[in-house]
Amino acid sequence: MIESNNLTKRFDTIKAVDNITAVIKEGEVFGLVGTNGAGKSTFLRMVAGVIKPDEGTIKIDGYPVFENLDAKRLVFYISDDTYFFSNSTPKDLSNYYKVIYPAFDTVRFEELVNQFGLDRNRKINTFSKGMKKQLTVLCGICSGTKYLLCDETFDGLDPVMRQAVKSLFAREISERGMTPVIASHNLRELEDICDHVGVLHKGGILLSKDLFDMKLSIHKIQCVFKEETPIEEILTEIEIIKAEKRGSLHTITARGNREEIIAKIERKNPVFSEVLPLSLEEIFISETEVAGYDIKKLIF
Repeated sequence: MIESNNLTKRFDTIKAVDNITAVIKEGEVFGLVGTNGAGKSTFLRMVAGVIKPDEGTIKIDGYPVFENLDAKRLVFYISDDTYFFSNSTPKDLSNYYKVIYPAFDTVRFEELVNQFGLDRNRKINTFSKGMKKQLTVLCGICSGTKYLLCDETFDGLDPVMRQAVKSLFAREISERGMTPVIASHNLRELEDICDHVGVLHKGGILLSKDLFDMKLSIHKIQCVFKEETPIEEILTEIEIIKAEKRGSLHTITARGNREEIIAKIERKNPVFSEVLPLSLEEIFISETEVAGYDIKKLIF
């Protein structure tokens, strides 16, 4: 289990991570989403022990992370901008990681490199962005670590490779209980594979919930009324996150029990009403708008 408690990190006057308290349980796929500059990459680097927090603590399976080899051997970190040694090859990379991670599976690495069509003797600096991403994922999988930290890992992968990587993740989770932590802007991608989602904004955490529970607690309703007065009454009776009107059609995003929200709307005798499923992207936009990240202010 990964536990952060009041975690804070500053870069000069910028507070990149602000008092984050979160728990990432074993065996689940944890998705980390957030606005630009929300602190996702900084948080992952602190989990990996790359940088030291200014305040608070972060532990992996009870071990403090920074400058602790016992904790770092439990984690493999895939950066958004991975560094490779000059003129190194995939074979060189596997030899390097074998020293750092005693459980690194060289035989499986060779098999996966061949399956993904990568030349183990070719210089990595001649690889495309997508090929480099594939290579780092294969290194992470073969490292045998309990936790895999992925910063925009799917960025640069074509649809076939995305599916192949997801299949690898699913196999590792099933066979040895690997826990991926995936930071991404591709919310549709995360929606397919994540069990739990943490939403960051301006360095702080807005919410951290199971994805299924998150979708059960926020609802989008479209409705039409004979008169305009009932909608004003409804807005005071349920917890509204967002309300829009186009012509006579009202679109309401509300938090709470689905049946109770529907019952309150039905009491106003709507001409038409229906509940629509919310995507993770819509939930993210709704929650960040409440926190002041309003898309309407960004569109000219």
